[in-house]
Amino acid sequence: MAKPVGLMRGAAFNLLGAAVPAVLAVLTVPITVRYLGQEDYGLLMLVTSIMGYFALIDINVTAASTKFVAQHHAQGAQRRVHQTVTFGLLIYLGIGLVGGAALWAFAQPLATGVFKISPARQADAIRALQWAALGFLMGQVQVYLQSLPGALSRYDLAGSVEAGFGILLPLLTVGLLMLGGGLVELIWLRIALSVIQGLGVLLWLMRRMQLRWARPDGDTRRSMLSFSAFAFLSRFAALTYAHGDKLIIGAVVGAGSLTLFAVPTTLVNRVMALLFRLAAVMFPHASQLAAQNRMGELQTAYFSASRYLCFLNGALALLLALLAPAILTVWMGPGFATTGATILSLMAIAQWLDSLTHVPSLVNDGLGHPRVSGLFAVTRALLGLGLIALGVSHAGIVGAAWAHVAASLLLGGAFIGFAHGRSLPFALGAWLRKAALVPTLALLPGAVAGWALRGWAGQGWLPLIAASAAVALVHAATGWAFVVEPGHRAAVVGRLRRLAGMSSNA
Repeated sequence: MAKPVGLMRGAAFNLLGAAVPAVLAVLTVPITVRYLGQEDYGLLMLVTSIMGYFALIDINVTAASTKFVAQHHAQGAQRRVHQTVTFGLLIYLGIGLVGGAALWAFAQPLATGVFKISPARQADAIRALQWAALGFLMGQVQVYLQSLPGALSRYDLAGSVEAGFGILLPLLTVGLLMLGGGLVELIWLRIALSVIQGLGVLLWLMRRMQLRWARPDGDTRRSMLSFSAFAFLSRFAALTYAHGDKLIIGAVVGAGSLTLFAVPTTLVNRVMALLFRLAAVMFPHASQLAAQNRMGELQTAYFSASRYLCFLNGALALLLALLAPAILTVWMGPGFATTGATILSLMAIAQWLDSLTHVPSLVNDGLGHPRVSGLFAVTRALLGLGLIALGVSHAGIVGAAWAHVAASLLLGGAFIGFAHGRSLPFALGAWLRKAALVPTLALLPGAVAGWALRGWAGQGWLPLIAASAAVALVHAATGWAFVVEPGHRAAVVGRLRRLAGMSSNA
């Protein structure tokens, strides 16, 4: 078995695996919108959102696989690892076939009766949805296989594969559009990349990680399905958060207005999702430590991860919220900034509020309590859908953004308050002091700097980059002084001194 990487290195690999693709995806959005047009870009968002919602039939065996692969690997039960992977792959093949068939069957009624699509574009919309059925099948298998290296703490493997294909997708998308491709051809491209990535990862896993096919026994099937039953509720909420707003806007307002909402939302999701990659390593890490009863180490890692991610997510969210008009003016043009700046600011705030629950929910699931996070997740999904529908009907796309803020504040706070001291064996007061209060206060100087520079930042790319860098430097200084823990600060300083000594000796 290949040697796992450490927690901090794993988090770094997990982040880097998505960082460059995210930057390229954001930079190529204006080109994609220009070549496709506003309505067809909205259609592309609708197709991907519909594919995401058909994934509701996924009972989230990915979470169960991550949990039990990490646990069995920590206990040295290699055959159980093989059985878990085999059962998960069979489940996702079945999910892909069922979901793909349903998507094909409903393509025409969705394009002609449910969503507001102009008659001239309905034929291409139907074709895109029918091809997306094949993309759904391949995507389910690909996503499952991509999750496995992380379960064994091999984020170096997962990150390199994800980065490679994540870079190819936006570059090939732009190339295809420049050659005259359209909506349907973009779906073909995504299918081809899913096939290549899925097969490539499978062969890589079999060779590099020594995984073998093994018939899953009854205990493996029961434990995975039991865990997945509640983990599915969390997946339902995630899919609702990612796709529900777009489907409601597409049905109530139309594909054209959806583009004005989707562009700033895509930016927020891409940027903020990068830091979730840092948090994600806590799920298998908590599973491994709990399996070995190393709860003291888990508590230390839990408070530290929560503290740092509260600050980092807050810094990114404030940068996006305060410089929203400048970012959209420079990136997409003044037309997008008029309405999109408000949406960008509100969605950044909502994402920060949501991010406070990331580490608690991951550790909660790693400890084997998916019921708690699952029930809160489905409540958040139902409340969020209701608030979004209400917001869109009364205030259009801006109302949808306000609904996200309200849902994140209400349900995120409720989950944190309930879980601590119950499913999480850590006191709420200690979490608030160590992980929330100090990092939040440390964000204030950066917020003042962003507010002061917001007007100048909109004058072009160089002012925007300079203003963002200035705000980032203020956050870095306050974070180093008030957020980084003394032991970690001393370790960093010692490491830098050793590197400096090696350089001078060389």
